[in-house]
Amino acid sequence: MKTLVKLDLDKKPWEQDGQIHNRWHPDLPMIAMVKPGDEFRVECMDWTGGQIGNNDSANDIRDVDLLQVHYLSGPIGVEGAEPGDLMVVDILDVGTFEDSQWGFNAFFAKENGGGFLTEHFPEARKSIWDFHGIYTTSRHVPTSSLPG
Repeated sequence: MKTLVKLDLDKKPWEQDGQIHNRWHPDLPMIAMVKPGDEFRVECMDWTGGQIGNNDSANDIRDVDLLQVHYLSGPIGVEGAEPGDLMVVDILDVGTFEDSQWGFNAFFAKENGGGFLTEHFPEARKSIWDFHGIYTTSRHVPTSSLPG
């Protein structure tokens, strides 16, 4: 299967050869074109562009730069598609990078935007989840093992 977006996780989003952006805009050029029915792979960054580390400190959540977030791979064009067309896209698989088999969830600190649970969790917190095949476990939530 052809990889249309290949990322280097050691690079920042803006160092990724024009494959990553953080806004939808009609002036963004297509980085690739596909035909209807093509199967391809797209590598994606986490939404913070790699600002969050696989560690036990929530300082990176507390200090995340919210002006440097919502990173997207692409855009990818479809031959024959016109503005306003309705397209069906089948996602065949979702997975982790070979060298980065983890994810995170977090509560933002009140002083950095907070969230809908800020009254209950005013300080930044995060939990790291390690993927093992289809299961994930967390050293921060030691009694959990989730499939999916």
